[in-house]
Amino acid sequence: MFNLAIIFGTGFSYGLIPVVGGLYGNKRFPEAGQALRNSLLANVVIALFLTCIMWILYLNVGNLGQPEELLPLIRPYFLILLASLLFVMVFNGFKQFTDGITQTKVSMWILLSTNLLNIAGNYLLIYGKGGFPELGLIGAGISTLVSRIIAVVIYVIIFLCSSRYIAYRTGFRRLGWSGLLFRRFNLLGWPIGLQMGMEAASFSLSTIMIGWLGAVALASHQVMLTISTFTFIMFYGMGAAVAVRVSNFNGQGDVVNARRTTYAGFHVILAMAVVLSLLIFSLRHSLGGWFSDDPEVTTRVVTLMVPLLLYQFGDGMQINFANALRGISDVTPMMIIAFISYFIISLPAGYLFGFVLHGGIFGVWMAFPFGLTSAGVMLWLRFRYKTSDRRINH
Repeated sequence: MFNLAIIFGTGFSYGLIPVVGGLYGNKRFPEAGQALRNSLLANVVIALFLTCIMWILYLNVGNLGQPEELLPLIRPYFLILLASLLFVMVFNGFKQFTDGITQTKVSMWILLSTNLLNIAGNYLLIYGKGGFPELGLIGAGISTLVSRIIAVVIYVIIFLCSSRYIAYRTGFRRLGWSGLLFRRFNLLGWPIGLQMGMEAASFSLSTIMIGWLGAVALASHQVMLTISTFTFIMFYGMGAAVAVRVSNFNGQGDVVNARRTTYAGFHVILAMAVVLSLLIFSLRHSLGGWFSDDPEVTTRVVTLMVPLLLYQFGDGMQINFANALRGISDVTPMMIIAFISYFIISLPAGYLFGFVLHGGIFGVWMAFPFGLTSAGVMLWLRFRYKTSDRRINH
């Protein structure tokens, strides 16, 4: 459920990329710094909004029909993650800024280093190593919270101290707040956040349905979500690159190169999908054992590889063209496409396959290829339509 909030927040923060990317493409560096300042304010407001929503969910977590034996583990872990939402959104603001000015290595190194810190913290706090108390799942939550705080601190230090950001810092400090920019971030951010949020909801709400099938099904689903998130994030890294370059060309009014960038990105994502699918397929009998020693969980994970592999093409397609549409600031229609794909197609199909037709967890997962592929096709058609018009920057 936290993935739903985080992905919505991340989607909202993507509203900065077309703005900063366009300013960077036209070498308007101080204005890009001002955009960062206003984006951070917008992200903090959204973080507080999401925290309130997730607090309401916390108060009702016992009414979601989940296994009773898991609730004492869920509640304290939930609260720790709740405290980290603000830091996630501030980090997102800085990340979309550095991505928009094509300095993507900054966020890469920060994320790699803080993830390593998180892994070390997990080892120390979950199992009580090195003199630390054995805290189990709470230890994992604390490690996540600390790593997210440190990621923000590092970003602030880099932005304030690095000479490469002098022009941007000038705009950040001197150009001040802008109601126009704040409104623009909301006009761009909400549709993107809702589009990504509805996609995440198709998985998160499916988690609730799978919880009705018991703890083993829920554990198998969690393993598969971890595996699918790996491929999703790999695709999204390339998709983010597409959004950045398309926004640069959009700022210059260069339709031809915006299209070339988009289709080149799609070709790379397809190649990634083939490689990652082959890797997952070759490891299908052992992946479950990496997460659980329950043989029933391992067996179910193997069967769920079928729908996972089936939707890799559709997932890559919708990620690529959604990011291309963000790059040209054509974001409102994506909400409609997401609603149709995930709420009209995917979720009802999951309930139909899983419970009406008694397919269980396999049936719920078989709905994902339908939803993701439908989204991919509709987003591709929208991008083709928009870029056939020479007025892409309007």
